Amino acid sequence: MWHKTCATPSSRYRRYLLKLKGGEKMKQSTVLLLVGGVGLLVIGAVAVMSMQGDSTMVKTEETKPTATAMATDQKVKASNTIVDVAVEAGTFKTLIAAVNAAGLAETLSGTGPFTVFAPTDAAFAKLPAGTVDALLKDKAKLTQILTYHVVSGNVMAKDVMGMTSAKTVEGSMVAIKVVNGTVMINDATVTATDINASNGVIHVIDTVLLPKE
Repeated sequence: MWHKTCATPSSRYRRYLLKLKGGEKMKQSTVLLLVGGVGLLVIGAVAVMSMQGDSTMVKTEETKPTATAMATDQKVKASNTIVDVAVEAGTFKTLIAAVNAAGLAETLSGTGPFTVFAPTDAAFAKLPAGTVDALLKDKAKLTQILTYHVVSGNVMAKDVMGMTSAKTVEGSMVAIKVVNGTVMINDATVTATDINASNGVIHVIDTVLLPKE
């Protein structure tokens, strides 16, 4: 009887063994869960870093100027001539029509540099009625008047302020004076200065300059 009792574990001991095994299984499950969770966190972190890296690369590629874009930009700047600037301004329509009629558009789009005292449409409108139409039909006279508005070189406003006269492309001189801080070219008032172009500079005047006969 004693031998049989010792060979067979008691019910209490069996319960203890079952409890112990259950605890080991729970520990193993907990360890597996922790390992799995850490693995997921690592994978997630790597994925986020990869996405950020890709995003950075995309942004860098988008903002980096291409050779074609740079060349196009340089071409636009290079073509911003005196004629282009005058056309874009929209207040020199009569002057542009006169320049085209005289065949000077190509010259004023050339290398230069040129300084142009540019009369506005309002300035041409101050001429006697029919004058502009007559000039557009007289190329020689028109060319003489237009070239009287052009000085060779890049003469900025600060340079003009220190001058008393300037020789024009037409050959005659224009008188320059400063009255109460305002620059006058003959009888014309300079209303805007230093409008830059790729081949020179424009100074706006309110009166058409007429060379002496």
